Amino acid sequence: MKILVTGSSGTIGTRLCETLLQRSYDVMGVDWTKNKWQPAVNSITTLVDLRDEGATQNINADGVDVIVHLAANARVYDLVGDPARARDNIITTFNVLEFARKKGIRKVLFASSRECYGNLPARKFKESLARIENCESPYTASKIAGEALVESYTRCYGIDHIIFRFSNVYGMYDDSDRIVPLFIRKMRATEPVMIFGEDKCLDFTYIDDTVEGIIAAILKFDTVKNQTFNLAYGEGTALLALAKSLKRLLKSKSEVTLGASRTGEVVRYVADITKAKEALGYDPKVGFRDGIQKSVEWYTRNT
Repeated sequence: MKILVTGSSGTIGTRLCETLLQRSYDVMGVDWTKNKWQPAVNSITTLVDLRDEGATQNINADGVDVIVHLAANARVYDLVGDPARARDNIITTFNVLEFARKKGIRKVLFASSRECYGNLPARKFKESLARIENCESPYTASKIAGEALVESYTRCYGIDHIIFRFSNVYGMYDDSDRIVPLFIRKMRATEPVMIFGEDKCLDFTYIDDTVEGIIAAILKFDTVKNQTFNLAYGEGTALLALAKSLKRLLKSKSEVTLGASRTGEVVRYVADITKAKEALGYDPKVGFRDGIQKSVEWYTRNT
């Protein structure tokens, strides 16, 4: 089996490729930037801007059986400020699917998001609860559109798929403005941190659990194909509790302040991961307390 991973220089892509290589899989990556974290992953990454359909012809598709499409502009609020970045996500997904169609690749795994559920008043979110009318942001729209494109290519062109809805993946290989690396960076520098939404509570997923879920789906593709799965831990953590934990672990004197929730953001999300457990054997191992400890240790050693 040969696996092509788009977004191989990103957080999930780096860890996924690293893990696949360690397990002796035949894997290649595609990204528009070099991988600064892992030389081994960088060495198997082809630099391609997936927004340019013509540039995808530079990708060597020989022997590729499976595409794991992770490449995307993330950070919900960034895409509220610059919605053209959401358009990029849609174009990228379209181009990847066209690449698969033209090259005869019949298995695609697509990285979607818990943002697809919006701000419904559910206790836990099953996969069936996603609704277009609950779309809160351009980022959400880009993921819903991506899911629709993937579904359409299954019906029209026989390209089977699996859709993952990820939730707040954290742990390593991330120096972006996502909340965990951002708070760690600010607290290490004794800078103030702001939480946007006093009651905000989200489902944080340690990166290794996410990667194991993806690999399980690759291995079981033929028996679980054309389905959507929540990949998360299955428990909610208040952002205020996250900040307090990081402050304690880092022995930081940073001031933590509360502000109003920002436009486009989901206020509360806890995943129902029953379907992934039953179909994939997905079994997340790293809870919030251990995951944050591991994250602090990794960032302390590597940044």
